[in-house]
Amino acid sequence: MNKPASLRAVLENALPELRDNPDRLLMFIEQGNLAARPGSLSFSYSYTLSMVLIEFSGHPDTVMVPLLDWVQVNEPPLMQNADRLADGLKFEAEILSTSSWDLRLTIKLTERVSVQKQDDGSVSIAHLPEPKADWE
Repeated sequence: MNKPASLRAVLENALPELRDNPDRLLMFIEQGNLAARPGSLSFSYSYTLSMVLIEFSGHPDTVMVPLLDWVQVNEPPLMQNADRLADGLKFEAEILSTSSWDLRLTIKLTERVSVQKQDDGSVSIAHLPEPKADWE
């Protein structure tokens, strides 16, 4: 699964607090499923990525803007339907003080994987890009 590492890189780049303290961003994959068809080794992952920003002292907007920018490219179906976005991207916060909090974000993600069996019995595996979004 490639999307968690990609999202982490974007958030660390956008937030100096995380870049300087990457251990303040915890990530968990929950509720994972595989979908596959008979006769094919290709499949797709679907899962919920949970992220916790520990003792975060920035404004939530500084997290949400790069997150939404990443979602538009890496999970465009979430942005194509308001109901899907409401269910697919959620957050909670524990206010620790007047200047810090723990921020928990959950996002439903999918990743398509193409698997081709070669004549020699080996397999080639490729993670497929997201389909072009309607707004591009």
